[in-house]
Amino acid sequence: MIGMAEKTAVLQASCLCKRFVDGDRRTDALRDVSFALHKQEFLGVVGESGSGKSTLLRAVSGLITIDKGEIRLSDQVVTDRGPRVMGQHLQMIFQDPKSSFDPRMTMERSILESGRGKKVSEEIRRLVRAVQLDPALLARRPAALSGGQCQRMAIVRALYSGVRILLCDEITSALDVSSQAQIVTILKQLRERSNLSLLFVSHDIALVRMLCDRVMVMRDGCVVETGSVEQVIGDPQDEYTKALIQSAARQSL
Repeated sequence: MIGMAEKTAVLQASCLCKRFVDGDRRTDALRDVSFALHKQEFLGVVGESGSGKSTLLRAVSGLITIDKGEIRLSDQVVTDRGPRVMGQHLQMIFQDPKSSFDPRMTMERSILESGRGKKVSEEIRRLVRAVQLDPALLARRPAALSGGQCQRMAIVRALYSGVRILLCDEITSALDVSSQAQIVTILKQLRERSNLSLLFVSHDIALVRMLCDRVMVMRDGCVVETGSVEQVIGDPQDEYTKALIQSAARQSL
């Protein structure tokens, strides 16, 4: 875990609000959500389905606009800049690894298109080796790779684009236990090597405990508890957090 003296906020959200309207139905998906993500920090976001976790990532990435609040990258206000501008600073990695790639393209071509005109170089191969894959896989299309391999290629693509902030939306939920462990190991290794910061949404509290420095618990669009992993998961104070952790413990038996 990073030391207090080393903390520099690379991404901040203040009082984010988002309401979805469908006819007469109104859903407050985000209600005054605030957080800070620090340099080389891994921040986990947990909560039940419908708690607002994925909406938060979509808001931060510019995929949806917010109704109220402010988003900052370092000291720059970037609220509602849209995915093209935000993609220059941070990248989303999605739950379904194969669907995030064009099935007609080789992995190499997909990665190159994210690199802002960069030419094929040893840098791509270096990143592929860093995620424990054979560079020969760059010549293949998504259908020829496993889910775990595609997810690691998604990490390569994000890093090759030049960003150092990754937004991860349930990126291990479609993978087997072995592939999940590989992803966790790789992300930990990349933290220092690539100066990586991570906003990590997951239902898997055990995985969050293994990977993250801090955790933020969401319920009905609100943050109900936040703190270090040891504080929140090891000694939860909010009743909802306690119930969430107890439920996860029962499911692991």
